[in-house]
This record gives sequence, C-alpha cells and structure tokens, in this order.
Amino acid sequence: MRVNRTYKPEGYRYSTGPRARPPQPISARAACSQFTISTKHAGACGAVWAESRADSRAGVIKRAGHISRGHTHAHTSTLCSALRTATRGHRRTPSGHRRTPSGHRRTPSGHQRTPSGHQRTPGDLMDIFSPKIMQQPRTRRGSIKLFVLCHGLLQFSQLLYSSYFKSTITTIERRYGLSSYSSGTISSLHEISNSVLIVFVSYFGNRVHRPRVIGVGGLLMAVSAMILTLPHFVSQRYEYGSVLNNRQDICNLQPNSSAVESCGREETRRLTDTNNLWLLMATAQLLFGVGSVPIQPFGISYIDDFAGPGNSPIYIAILFSVSVFGPALGYMLGSVILRIYVDVDKLGFGVEHELIPGDPRWVGAWWIGLLITAGCLVLTSIPYFFFPHRMPSEDNVIGRENDINGDFKKKPDVSLFDFLKMFPRMFIHLLLSPLFLMLVLAQCCFSSVIAGLSTFLNKFLERQYSTSASYGSLLVGAVNLPAVAVGMLIGGLIMKKAGLSLKTIPRFSVVMLTTSTLICIPLFFMGCPTQNVYEVNHFQNEQSRPLSTCNSNCSCPASAFNPVCGSDGIEYISPCHAGCTNFTKEPSNSLRVQLYTDCRCISGGQGHARPAGCSNSCPHLLLPVILVISLASLVACFTHNPMYMMLLRCVPSEEKSFAIGIQFLLMRVLAWLPAPALFGMAIDSSCIWWKRVCGKNFSCGYYDNNILRNRYLGLQVGYKVMGIVLLMMLGWKVHRTQEYSLEKRPEGLL
Repeated sequence: MRVNRTYKPEGYRYSTGPRARPPQPISARAACSQFTISTKHAGACGAVWAESRADSRAGVIKRAGHISRGHTHAHTSTLCSALRTATRGHRRTPSGHRRTPSGHRRTPSGHQRTPSGHQRTPGDLMDIFSPKIMQQPRTRRGSIKLFVLCHGLLQFSQLLYSSYFKSTITTIERRYGLSSYSSGTISSLHEISNSVLIVFVSYFGNRVHRPRVIGVGGLLMAVSAMILTLPHFVSQRYEYGSVLNNRQDICNLQPNSSAVESCGREETRRLTDTNNLWLLMATAQLLFGVGSVPIQPFGISYIDDFAGPGNSPIYIAILFSVSVFGPALGYMLGSVILRIYVDVDKLGFGVEHELIPGDPRWVGAWWIGLLITAGCLVLTSIPYFFFPHRMPSEDNVIGRENDINGDFKKKPDVSLFDFLKMFPRMFIHLLLSPLFLMLVLAQCCFSSVIAGLSTFLNKFLERQYSTSASYGSLLVGAVNLPAVAVGMLIGGLIMKKAGLSLKTIPRFSVVMLTTSTLICIPLFFMGCPTQNVYEVNHFQNEQSRPLSTCNSNCSCPASAFNPVCGSDGIEYISPCHAGCTNFTKEPSNSLRVQLYTDCRCISGGQGHARPAGCSNSCPHLLLPVILVISLASLVACFTHNPMYMMLLRCVPSEEKSFAIGIQFLLMRVLAWLPAPALFGMAIDSSCIWWKRVCGKNFSCGYYDNNILRNRYLGLQVGYKVMGIVLLMMLGWKVHRTQEYSLEKRPEGLL
C-alpha cells in the first residue's frame, strides 16, 4: 500500500477569513490510527505501541514531539514515538476522561484541557520547558556531574592560590627578611579562622543552601588574594647589596676599623616593611580561612548525598584529582612569574637590571600571580549561585532518594545556642569511636607530611641543590604534583574496581604507605655537601677564628649580603668580606659587575672574585631526587580515596556532616596549622649564618646542607611511621568489627 503523502487528518479544521486559525494538531494515537501506511510500517507502529504500553506500566517517563500536518513517509518513526506520550498511565475521572498528573482533565481525543479551557496536546512545545520536565532523570544524572565539575574547578582555583603563594615563600622571605618559622606560620594562619568556624559549618550542615555558601566562600578567598598583594604596593622599592649603589659593599681600607652594625633610616624602613607584611598577610590569611571553611565539607557531603550508588567514590576521586592540578599549575605559574623582577610595575618591562634570576639576591614579582588567582576564584565561584538547595538522587533511585529526603526532613530544628551546648557531648561521643579516632589521627600524620612538602619542598631543592626558585617551582609543579593527581585517581579506581571493604582498606593502606616510606630512604644519601663560606664554616686556620686579619680594616657592614665566589673556590659573604678593593663592569651592560679584583683574602691579595655564589658540586642529583620524591608521593596517594570513603562510612548518615566537620577541625588543629611552623623550625635550626638588621636576625643566609636534609626528611619519615602504626592498630580493631559493604551506612558508631 502506498503512503498518502497529502494526508490531512480529521483532527484538523480549516477556516478562511481574516480570523482564520492555524491547523490544530491531534493526539498521537488518533494520528497513527488515521495515517495510511504500509503493512510494514503498521507493524512497526504496533510494536512501538506495545513497547509504550509496557513502558507505561513500568513507570518510565518519556516525551515525544506533537503531530503536525503534512507528515511524510520519513516521519513515520516520529509519529510512532508519539504514542509513548499518548499511552501514559493517567488516572481517569468519573466521566472516563484521563486526568493528567497536574490534575487537568483530558478530552476523549487525548487533548489536555487547561484551567482556561484551551486544549493542549501532549507534545506542546511549552511542556518541554515545564519545571517537571526539566527535572527528568536525564537532567538529574547531569546535575550532580555538573556540580562535581564546578566543585573541581573551584578547588582547582583554591589550591592554585595556596600553592602559588607557597611557591613564592623563599622569595617573600628574601624580600622582607623572614625566617622559615615566620613564613611557615604566615602560610598556615588561615587554619586558625578555619578551625574556629568549622564548628558552625557542622551545625548548619544541611540547614543552609550549601552551593550558595560555597560561592560566597570562593569570593572571600578572592578578596584575600588581593589583600595579600598589598605589602608590595605599600612598601618601598626593593634594595639589595650592590657596589654600584652602596660603596660599603667593597673594602674601604681604614686603620683600626671592624665590622659595623648600624641602624639608620634604611634599616628602620626595612623593619617597617616587614611589620606591615605581617599585618596585611595575617589579615589576608585569616580571611582566606573564613572563605575556605565550607568548600570541602559542604561540597563533599553534597556530592555524597546525591550521587548514585557506587558513583560517590569515583566522583570524589575525580574531584580530588582535578583539584590537585591546581597546585601543579600554581607552582608552574610561580616558575614563570618569578622570572619577572619584583618592581616591574615601578621600573617597567624590558628594563636592564644588575641582578639575574640565578643571583641569590634576586626577587621575583610574587604579587602578579596572586592577582591572577584572585580572578580565577571569582570566575569559578559564580556558578554556585545557580545550583539548587537539594537535587534529586542520581539514576532516579527511589529508595535512596527517599532515604536522603528523609534525612533532611528528620533533622530536628535545633537552635544554634542548643547546638553549642550539645557540641562538647557530640564531639566526645564521636571521639569515642575507635575507628573514627584512629583514622583521623592517621590522616593528620599524613597531612602533616603534605603540609611540609607543599610549603618547603621548593626551598629544600633551592638550598640543597643550588637551583633557582623558578626552576624549583617548575620541577614541583611539572613532576611531583601530577604524580599526586595520578595517585589519587588510581586510588579511586582501585576503590571502585576492587571493592575494598572495611577490613581490607587498613591493610591496603599500610602496605602502600610502608612502600612509600622505604622509597624515601635513599634521599638521605642523595644530598650535596655544604659550600665552604669564609668566616661562616671555613677559616684560614683555627687560630684565625676569633679575628680575621685580611678584612679587619675594611669596615664591612654587618648587614652586607652580596655573595661572591673567589678564584680559590671559597665563597664570601660580600666583596668586602673577601677584601676586594676594586671591580670591573661588563662591557655589554654597565649595570652589572663582571669581576671583583685586588681581593686581600684570596691568594694572598692577588686573587679575584666573580659575582654570585660558587656553584654546587652535585647539581646532577636534582632530577633523580625529584623523581624519587614523586614516586613516593604517587604510591602514598593510592590510599587517599579509600581512607576518605572509610571515614564517610564509619558514622551514621545523620552524623556524616558533623563527622566531616570534626575531621577537618582535627586535621587543621593537629596537622595543617602546626606542621608548617614545625618544619620551618627544623629548617631554621640548620642555619649557620643569619642576616642581621638593627641587632635582629633578619633571614638565613647559609644552611648546613647535611643537617637541613636529615631534619627535613627525617621529620617526614617520622610522621609517616606514626601514621602507619595508627593504621595497623585500626586494622586490628576492624577485625573485631562486623564486616559490611562501604555502600551501606552503619546505624551507630563503630
């Protein structure tokens, strides 16, 4: 039978005249019954009809477009698909008409009649954009994935900011004369406000609009990044030791003179700049702590609430893996920015300087990257204001969605005052769970290692292997942190594919972390010896230690720091300390010194010295060391996601938000807050010569490399060993606990 291409269904009414109405569409069922088709297409339409009836009984909600006039043979499949809409299981009214889910009656022809009396076809275009249609399962599945993407980008920007700031630690120390303890304290000040406010995050939990609170937090972090740049703009231009600017850096022979320690206007101004730095950076870091409070607790609990069964581990693994590229890019951004001179805004681009990036006096434009990260935080915070308070469960799992909705509805309306009174009891009750307590303490140990690496690894490479700050940041960002990201992702895949249970996670973690610790052992033997520095750790003879005669009449200032390398292979603090009385400039650049001559302390007064310190004897160890550190980080990060998922399943569902808040509180108080300062103290204890201004230690000039390496790496290994012991105790305790799948939540504390 041939298809009638000029088919005009009976449902259409044609009229003429100025008020002629357009053709009215008819129902899909009537259209298919009136459409003249071949036996082949009739069978296909019947099959679709049967399928639509089965789908209707199964409760599957599907949509199809409306039927319009002039359909051809090619539109047969479209007509048949419309039957899915026409055969929904709508209940009937007493008169026999179907009633739609919204309560409107349908006419016998299948049209929906609105309250105003107009007919609406099942495939009306406006139905597609109705709120109920916009919340169908396809959109539901995409919503949580979109949230995971946005949250990954926000955490990416947050860690981009914090990692870039840490990549500039040595530069800020040099610019403002800070010790490692001071810089470590500044870098962790945000944990103070974070630790205080995390209690309120635990209270508000599901009571607030979590996505919007996250968005506000991101904007506060952007403001803190901009405040962090203010010390550069309120300080004077950077001044450094130079014979071109200050003739005191060269030996001026005067009888009966010795080292001079003055405290004039220049020294006082430097101390003022340092005090301003403390005030502004402390304010910025405290504000950053306020903004970062809701990011992870609200974000992770939001994902875990609305992710489908089995998807929560992989989503959280993807979240951490995407966000960990923020630190990688932050260090690489620091590598690029630190090649720009700090006062480029005052001197202009392309202006010649006496210093080069490899010079120990060089200071890069650390403030530029903070402005870039502030912009990233603003852009990634805006989408959170468009996410709903609650979204349907992924995959439309009715049981899970009802459980989640029940969790929201069952929460008692407790006032903040009552919560603060109950907090100590709830806190102690949670700590009485041995699994929760030991797991969190183990995470604190490993977080302390991460805090020490992220804050001072760049400085360790710079001091131990004589690399520049920019190249050290490049190695950390391009090699070490991508290994961390890959390790987290692999850990999430292992969690999903292997189906690690409550009993196997501690065993798996102990094996991986023990392997990571053993990988770090060779690092203790891959260091460089301490450079010989005259009057610091090298003397002409033991009898000359109390008083050196070669520069005793040079009137060298105590604050002088302009390292030079003598022709005898010994490094000197400044040309004045080498007894040099003259110098020559580079022929191609009159702003740079080529050679210091007539040096009394070098080769009996006939030697010379070149600018910058002496090169290290083992630069070839730098790449192997960063590869070993990256491999150890890769293996250790296999345990990150399994341990986190174990924490989420150790507590009942109604206490999950509170447990996450307590976990973050303990990790900040016990790890992220004290660890940078503790590592900074270990580094400062290896200093063998301090720069001094007005009688105060300004910043360290030289370290004992052996002591620095052993204390910095030894502190990390000590933290790892403590964490492994706690995990072994956790594994022993788990053997006495009933086994259960991580997809289920316990009814009480374990």
